[in-house]
Amino acid sequence: MSNKECLIFQLIAILFLVAEITSKFEFTNVMCTSLDKEFGDFEHCYLKSVNRSYKYVSVKYNLLKSPVTKIKVNLAMFKRFNGYRPFMYNVTVDACRFLKNRKSSPVINFWFNVIENYTNFNHLCPFNHDISLEKLPVETVNFQVTDVLPFPEGDYLIETNWIAYDIKRAELKFYGTIS
Repeated sequence: MSNKECLIFQLIAILFLVAEITSKFEFTNVMCTSLDKEFGDFEHCYLKSVNRSYKYVSVKYNLLKSPVTKIKVNLAMFKRFNGYRPFMYNVTVDACRFLKNRKSSPVINFWFNVIENYTNFNHLCPFNHDISLEKLPVETVNFQVTDVLPFPEGDYLIETNWIAYDIKRAELKFYGTIS
């Protein structure tokens, strides 16, 4: 094998190794805040690490005044640069309208694809039951933010504000890192 062929082989090997490097998402924290405890409150809100490879998030919000027929959701994404700074998205949608036509908001639909199999917030309005997100595994989020739409490495905050009847009722913050 000549030096030229050896060099070409080494370059192909290096390119193959670089192509195999992938990012990985990890949850670091979840925080839930009820802003109107007469309207509803969180029964639980936690991040559980079962072992080194299996982590999940569970949240349950008890609605105390139902049925709810008018809900808006604000989703904002932040990246840490000397504190958390706005990054890419800050979108508010009418949740009832979005659930009728998921194509109406591609950004919200991107994130809804992450949670839809783990939540009971996946039907048309009204909502006359507690809202839950149960055992959302880190692998599902990892697939969405590294394979479907790759995000750059760093620390992130995804903040959702839940607004019912034009009053902010609850706030959820999901912290994570992509390395």
